[in-house]
Amino acid sequence: MTMKLYRPTPDGGLEPAPVEQKDHRRKLRSRRWDAAELANPEADVTNPWIAVAAIIGMAVLTFVVLVGGTAIGLWG
Repeated sequence: MTMKLYRPTPDGGLEPAPVEQKDHRRKLRSRRWDAAELANPEADVTNPWIAVAAIIGMAVLTFVVLVGGTAIGLWG
């Protein structure tokens, strides 16, 4: 949220100044470099449920390895 700025009018009143949309990313890019779109038509879409299950599975496996390694004295 930005603060609305007002400028004086010739009859002594105030009117809101026009809001200009600033694209700060333009300042970060070189003028000579025009990046291609990030679309990748060769990528396969992954089911979100499978992705969540894979991450949870890796977390459980990590937990089991850490608890099992501590239980048998691997890191002690």
